[in-house]
Amino acid sequence: MRATIALASPLVAANLLQMGVYSIDVIFVARLGTTELAAATLGVYLYSVLAFAMIGLVGAAAPLIAAELGRRRHAVRQVRRSFRMAMWLAIGAGLVTMAILANGERLLLLARQDPHVAARTGAFLDILLWATIPAVATGVMRVTASALGRPGWAMVVMALGLATGILGNWLLVFGQAGFPALGLEGSAIASVVTSTAMMLAFVAILLLDPKLRRYRLFGNWWRTEWSRLADLLRLGLPIALTMTFEGALFSAAGFLMGLIGVTEVAAHAIALQIAAIAFQVPFGVAQAATIRVGMAYGAGDRVWIGRAGAVSLVVGIGFMVFTASLLLIAPRLFVGVYVDPDDVANAALVALAVQYLGVAAAFQLFDGAQAVAAGVLRGLQDTRVPMLVALFGYWVIGAGCAVLLGFGFGWQGLGIWWGLAAGLAAVSVLLLWRWSARARLGLLPATVHRI
Repeated sequence: MRATIALASPLVAANLLQMGVYSIDVIFVARLGTTELAAATLGVYLYSVLAFAMIGLVGAAAPLIAAELGRRRHAVRQVRRSFRMAMWLAIGAGLVTMAILANGERLLLLARQDPHVAARTGAFLDILLWATIPAVATGVMRVTASALGRPGWAMVVMALGLATGILGNWLLVFGQAGFPALGLEGSAIASVVTSTAMMLAFVAILLLDPKLRRYRLFGNWWRTEWSRLADLLRLGLPIALTMTFEGALFSAAGFLMGLIGVTEVAAHAIALQIAAIAFQVPFGVAQAATIRVGMAYGAGDRVWIGRAGAVSLVVGIGFMVFTASLLLIAPRLFVGVYVDPDDVANAALVALAVQYLGVAAAFQLFDGAQAVAAGVLRGLQDTRVPMLVALFGYWVIGAGCAVLLGFGFGWQGLGIWWGLAAGLAAVSVLLLWRWSARARLGLLPATVHRI
């Protein structure tokens, strides 16, 4: 418990700060009007789904590095190989993502979004896409530093990113201290600057931190390790697809909201931001669980595997009980962070957001459970079947229920949110069963080594 919390705490803090980085854009742009907020929301949906999928792809370095450290505490060369190939992969994946984002307006028009909102979103993405490679490369450096026993640096870098994002938005969205007022485009520029600053900060940390410097992570940068790249793709592609299925479900919910009305899109954006902030705690626990279980997997210690997984699940799900209670007790308090709940002009927006948060409170437990369950299974280097579970749960159960309840039953936005809850519930139940049946399914190491 102590070891897991010690590793998870700075990762949770880093995740919360990272959500702050993304929330800053929404908070500032919300002051520009509903149309600009809707454009920023849809743009961030597209960007975050693709960027987080690519971060999941390269994040396969975490279980590989953890397993190497479990086998040998001083696996310098093996760690360096995993890091180097993950960084190569980050650049390639980032270029592909940028090409997709460059066609953002066309994609939104194909999704039957409002043409004016689609045009504004396209202009936003044309700038924001330049943040992709720095963001994915930062993801590689972050998981590497955490696996090597320096998770606190992630918190420091994200705090730097949050400060940079606040300053950049303040200067460029409304035009302060002599800078031009660029509105939505100014927020995108601030995001690019923020991502680049975080990447450079992590490069400096990996080069200067005494414990990390000994791995010479940037050494032999030109040398290929095709077998290690294959391992990253074998584990990382299912992780990327899993994150895509989940993120795309929430993005699709946003697009479905767009078929109902602009106010629904804005209310969905606010409620989803609040739920996503709470989700960062079990997500950080899941990241720690991947490393802890991965080290136990490399050491061949089945008892350690079981304890690391069980503790992570208790911590992650337990916290979501707390957050669900808060969302039920004081939803207007959280909505008030984004808009003035006492302003008559916001009455419809606030009422919808409060309704959606009531559903969010219900699925908090399932969201935390599926996140940590996926994390512990990744520590066992089990990613392919969880990917299929995510595809079924999110897109057969979740999307199917969202469409049926939202449009077939006429529940509109509330029905879409209950569909999201159904998808999360299905995935969490199936992943928890797979973890509990890990021995019968042959997911554990064949030999046991005491360390």
